[in-house]
Amino acid sequence: MISRRIIRIKAMQSLYAFHTSPDQTIKQAEKELFHSINRTYDLYHLLLQLLVEVHKYAQERINSAKLKNFPTDEDLNPNTKFINNGVIVSLSNNTHLFEYVDSKKVNWVENYGFIKKMYQKLIESDYYAKYISNNENSIKEDRELVEYFYAVILDESDDFYQLLEEQSIYWNDDIEFVISMIIRTLGKFKANTPEFKSLMPLFKDQEDEDFTKELIRKSIVNSDEYRSIIKSHLKNWEIDRVAFIDVLIMEMAICEFVNFPSVPTKVSLNEYIDLARYYSTIKSRTFINGILDKIVRSLKEDGKINKEGRGLIEETKATKKISK
Repeated sequence: MISRRIIRIKAMQSLYAFHTSPDQTIKQAEKELFHSINRTYDLYHLLLQLLVEVHKYAQERINSAKLKNFPTDEDLNPNTKFINNGVIVSLSNNTHLFEYVDSKKVNWVENYGFIKKMYQKLIESDYYAKYISNNENSIKEDRELVEYFYAVILDESDDFYQLLEEQSIYWNDDIEFVISMIIRTLGKFKANTPEFKSLMPLFKDQEDEDFTKELIRKSIVNSDEYRSIIKSHLKNWEIDRVAFIDVLIMEMAICEFVNFPSVPTKVSLNEYIDLARYYSTIKSRTFINGILDKIVRSLKEDGKINKEGRGLIEETKATKKISK
């Protein structure tokens, strides 16, 4: 579930904390990184549960209306299309979701008012009105309503972002990514989906988990060496004058170039240049691009970049050709 891009972002944040906290150890930095990643996984489950809670609130409203002293015809014969939404009903019965939120104590217990507000925003939308007015039922339509809830209703809610910011500092950069993962998850849900259907795992595979550990460890252990490489490619510019976050991004890029043979150099280069666009100054992207491009050529000439695996044959051949 956690993408390589999110891993890189969180590794960068953990490395920044490590280098600005003199007493922190490598083990502590690694622990902090995995804690941050696990908090993203908490958010994934929390937001899945949010839809279940909104659905539960809708059921409660229907039940309460029927118990009025003088219920209207609408109270007695409500439109139950949302209540019967196949995707949400299947999610509401998912054992993996509730086992996780119970074990991690992740819930919306103290935010009942927010649940009510999200329900109101949903039912007041034109999209919802169109959805419930259609007498035909389809899993495609159910799924599209769920996507609308996450992609529009939540995205347009200032209360939503403020609430998450108050709950965890780790979630600021995660919301958009987590919502995309939720939409992918629920895209596989159907009416009567088995209650034991698995949700997305924390890591896609063991390789991604190993990538996370090695990236932060080797970036720390070899920091002086990577910093020296960067320094050697700066012309008329002292490294102490370069923004620290820019140096950190370049150190991570070099770490990835030389230590991860299965990751194409171009992929690493693009990822870290993109990281600079979001986390550094306006001019940093061009500056880092130029320096890393020189570093890649130099490392290839020295035979320090060796790529292997499917799809990397041409890059390996090119590296050997440069070395000759």
